[in-house]
Amino acid sequence: MTESKVQSPIEDFDWDAYANGETAGSKSREELVNTYDESLKTAKDNEVVTGVVKSITKREVRVDIGMKSDAIIPVSEFRYNPDLKVGDEVEVFIETLEDKNGQLRLSHKKACQTRSWDRVNQALENDEIIKGYVKSRTKGGMIVDVFGIEAFLPGSQIDVRPIRDYDVFVDKTMEFKVVKINQEYKNVVVSHKALIEAELEAQKREIISKLEKGQVLEGKVKNITPYGVFVDLGGVDGLVHITDLSWGRVSDPREVVELDQDIKVVILDFDNEKKRIALGVKQLLPHPWDALDQTIKVGDHIHGRVVVMADYGAFVEVQPGVEGLIHVSEMSWSQHLRSAQDFLKVGDEVEAVVLTLDREDRKMSLGIKQLKNDPWENIEEKYAIGSRHTAKVRNFTNFGVFVEIEEGVDGLIHISDLSWTKKIKHPSEFTQVGNDIEVQVLEIDKENRRLSLGHKQLEENPWDVFETIFTVGSIHEGTVTEVMDKGAVIALEYGVEGFATPKHLVKEDGTQAKLDDKLNFKVIEFNKDSKRIILSHSRIAEDANKAEARAQRPAAKKPRREEETVAAPAIEKTTLGDLGALQALKEQMQKEERK
Repeated sequence: MTESKVQSPIEDFDWDAYANGETAGSKSREELVNTYDESLKTAKDNEVVTGVVKSITKREVRVDIGMKSDAIIPVSEFRYNPDLKVGDEVEVFIETLEDKNGQLRLSHKKACQTRSWDRVNQALENDEIIKGYVKSRTKGGMIVDVFGIEAFLPGSQIDVRPIRDYDVFVDKTMEFKVVKINQEYKNVVVSHKALIEAELEAQKREIISKLEKGQVLEGKVKNITPYGVFVDLGGVDGLVHITDLSWGRVSDPREVVELDQDIKVVILDFDNEKKRIALGVKQLLPHPWDALDQTIKVGDHIHGRVVVMADYGAFVEVQPGVEGLIHVSEMSWSQHLRSAQDFLKVGDEVEAVVLTLDREDRKMSLGIKQLKNDPWENIEEKYAIGSRHTAKVRNFTNFGVFVEIEEGVDGLIHISDLSWTKKIKHPSEFTQVGNDIEVQVLEIDKENRRLSLGHKQLEENPWDVFETIFTVGSIHEGTVTEVMDKGAVIALEYGVEGFATPKHLVKEDGTQAKLDDKLNFKVIEFNKDSKRIILSHSRIAEDANKAEARAQRPAAKKPRREEETVAAPAIEKTTLGDLGALQALKEQMQKEERK
């Protein structure tokens, strides 16, 4: 706010003459009235003006600002000015020219605050360096008195170095820069760090201009983060990434260094523009691979500790800085795709076999399955053709079941080798993953490390017996269990299934057999090799009708021989239509079996 100019009243003004309408001095009444009015108009509410101390008591200070009356201000507002005396000029804030009691109200404290706020804003605008008194510590920083205003000094703005003990700055007067002002909430943020950053930038440029890659320097650990260590090189910071602290694996930089520790570092790289310096510590030490025992060779057994796990394998530290990889395929003779976590975990102490060793590229591959004999070396002896075993169901395909007899020995049970009698569409209808299943070895494929197995072969082939039971022309009771466009599946005794085309499902009343109907069926075809039985319900009635018709027909001629008088059994012949349907069904079933 601008300071208002207050005009002083005329010293020789004659109020009695003025009351009588007389002039005073050389000025007319009109001129005097104008002068008084102007003196009132120059002062406004909420302005800071200069007044004169007229009197001082223990409780009050009377101040004249050239108005028609003086104002009384509590003496407590002048506690920061103990030498105040009558006649001193002081700045006051006009709260109101006339309150409800007609009194002028002034405030020295508010005048100081207003002037301080203007001064702080001016310091921010002009980027000035100001002094402040650190009053106390608060959460995240310090409280600083600046021109009578409480400002906030964040902990990150105290110094360029991290500050761990704020209390040492309390009761100190320091230089600051105003960096932020919130006009709405009257909040002020100051910084001491900003004063020294410009100087540090100049120092950094000078230091960086003298740096060279490979140069060895001494520094002090300034800060430790999860990804590395910041080192003060005497005015400029460099970063030692966690991977450059040690040749061995480091999970936390605090395992290697501590705050304020003096360490030697080597410059790996630097960026003049971004002022970034990459440092290394391990590069000052001999590489562990150079110290690796020269007698170690492929095939040797070696001990180590698992330091890192990945889905594809485990990294084993055989000595600090020297690691070998055990790929998941070298953890087990099994060919099932698994995660390395199924076999090992970080911290495990393991014995492994050296599979490859490249000292030049500093790479080593290890294996632990080689500690056990390869089960396929003597597969013909342990799992001979025809031998029976218990296997674990691992997974399904549409054409069969993959099982594991032991770790590394897998086999396939084709869907057609699961059951002699059941028509299985998918292996999940027969067993479940994780179940045990009895198997018989049918074939051995040593080259591809795979066995061909069977389950139904554990039992005698019932179709040898079925051939004597379900003879062509025999009649059996069956239940319709599935109806399709091409016919129906019929469940017979002994768990056997047959098939009937639509024309062979017609009942005597002309209706078609339905699902769950229990009827008699005649066997019209039996094929043991393809395990196929073709049935007919309608053929039973047809044969009966033909037999009755022959019995009622009059004899046209006497039989020439007496033996011909015995009626020969009727032989049912398959029609051309039947043959076509059966052939189509046969081809369809063969296709399904091949699938």
